[in-house]
Amino acid sequence: IAQCLVGSEMCIRDRCILTDCESRRKAFFAAAFSANIFLEEKMYIIVGLGNPTRKYEGTKHNVGFDAIDYLVDEYNIPSSGLGHKAMYGKGMIAGHKVILAKPMTYMNLSGESVRELVNYYKIDPEQELIVVYDDISLEPGQIRIRKKGSAGGHNGSKNIIANLGTDRFQRIKIGVGEKPKEWDLADYVLSPFSREERAKVDEAISHAAKALELMLSDETDAAMNEYNRKVER
Repeated sequence: IAQCLVGSEMCIRDRCILTDCESRRKAFFAAAFSANIFLEEKMYIIVGLGNPTRKYEGTKHNVGFDAIDYLVDEYNIPSSGLGHKAMYGKGMIAGHKVILAKPMTYMNLSGESVRELVNYYKIDPEQELIVVYDDISLEPGQIRIRKKGSAGGHNGSKNIIANLGTDRFQRIKIGVGEKPKEWDLADYVLSPFSREERAKVDEAISHAAKALELMLSDETDAAMNEYNRKVER
């Protein structure tokens, strides 16, 4: 087959039958495509939501940023700088090509950055986009994986849905705890964690990374079964 692939000149010189050579060439490429040798590998975009500047570091609304920082350190993802209205980097996680991104648009306009990334890299949001963000309906330490769904009152997720025109994208939600009745919602999500809460959230982020490895391998259902469990208070 190798000789047939170099062209008809080799076939003529070696007096092989051209039709037989062409037939073997076609058989080779048919087998290669069947085995996905020449098919493009998926590239995933993983977006963590939050607000830029030091003012918001360590706050409940920034756990998406915290998750991206964890992935950068855990998997040695190099920075590509600023682009598509985000700080981003390209690398590999569990053998899969990924782009990690933190939108610099502030939370409520996160969709502008996500749309630019999706359009530029021509990915399918339903299959190749994963968004990580905070959820006040979950206890600190708990994560919840979803394949699609409404924003659930989260402005960052709402803006992504508006910009993409679909709610069919995977997400990992990290619990930050329910707002106390006397608190304003904005004040609550922009407040820091207690020491005890921070420890639980850090553990949840490490679980999110393990869940992500499964999701990148098209095992989202397995990730949901393993990690969508309530944590003990």
